[in-house]
Amino acid sequence: MAGRSSWLALAGFGAAVAGAAWYGSRYSPKDPRTRAWYSRLEKPRLNPPDEVFPVVWTALYSLMAVSGYRIWCSEPSPERSRALKLWVAQLLANAKWSKLFFGQHRPDRSLADVLALEGLILSYIDNARKVDQPAAVAFVPYAAWVAFATYLNEEIARLNPDAEFQLPLAS
Repeated sequence: MAGRSSWLALAGFGAAVAGAAWYGSRYSPKDPRTRAWYSRLEKPRLNPPDEVFPVVWTALYSLMAVSGYRIWCSEPSPERSRALKLWVAQLLANAKWSKLFFGQHRPDRSLADVLALEGLILSYIDNARKVDQPAAVAFVPYAAWVAFATYLNEEIARLNPDAEFQLPLAS
């Protein structure tokens, strides 16, 4: 039974991450109006091609699920509880970013969210390392990517101060 419950827990973490990814994807540039808005934004020189984002996020979401699962499987402790709360908090902030940036066309507001997200990720890493070192290490690429995403978001906000007024909001 322990094996089955272990697989169910991993599936639960995978489902939570998939749910956050699905929520964020509802506001992605797949929507024609959002795509038009995003394509008109002035972007920083280091902005990756659009094809990079799904590849990177698939890998990061997988690492996030495995990391949370490893913490869940660790011995109960205050550190474990704190790490799990931070894992949930970062996942919620992650999902909210897409709505702010793409859904509301507010790079300025999404910048505040991504800064909070990076803080939550770093706090999670710090807490997770006290519980399970590999779980903490699994979040390092995510922290690096979100730091880069913060730079991109900041530059887009700076280069496009009127971004929210450029086109109607996506539905």
